Amino acid sequence: MTILTTAPAHYAPPATATDLADLMERLVAQWHTVEPAHAHEGLAGRVCDNHRFNFLLWHEEDIARSPDVTDTRIAEVKRAIDGYNQARNDAIEKTDDWLVGELADRGIEAPADAPASTETPGAALDRLSILELRRYHMREQLERTDATQEHLEKVAHKMAVLDLQRAHLTEAIDRLLSEIFAGTRPLRVYRQMKMYNDPTMNPYLYKARRAAA
Repeated sequence: MTILTTAPAHYAPPATATDLADLMERLVAQWHTVEPAHAHEGLAGRVCDNHRFNFLLWHEEDIARSPDVTDTRIAEVKRAIDGYNQARNDAIEKTDDWLVGELADRGIEAPADAPASTETPGAALDRLSILELRRYHMREQLERTDATQEHLEKVAHKMAVLDLQRAHLTEAIDRLLSEIFAGTRPLRVYRQMKMYNDPTMNPYLYKARRAAA
């Protein structure tokens, strides 16, 4: 399947994965000093929404794994994690929905028999978001002055692997977007349909509500 490297403007993807990864990298650093906020439009805006929820999830999960927090605090964190995770999944779908709308606006449609990818761009960009969070926190380990040389060497090896994964993932996302916007691969959005936060779908919730009635 041909990848468009110099595609006409009509068929060019709205952004490159490298540009989006660079944006995520900058935002992770900023959000460690200022409150995470939405400041972008278009595809970048949808990706930043997803990235923000991953950022908030990451730090709530850090708290959940701390051995010195109370059971009450753990319960609060668990509820926050559930909420952020639901928002994260919603944001993945909104990224794909934005791309579906952009394809429709441009009149791009793949043939009915074109093979679909196993993963949507939204899901792949979500993985890139988590990778950027991991790279930031791994880099923090490299900058520690209290760590042993052995620790720093292990971290440096892991950082090199993460950098390689970033290169491979951005290349794969660019290929996927190029094929989708060239009309050679369809964008089929599969809904997450999470059930645990829905009081009509989670048996524990609707049975408890029925018992209380």
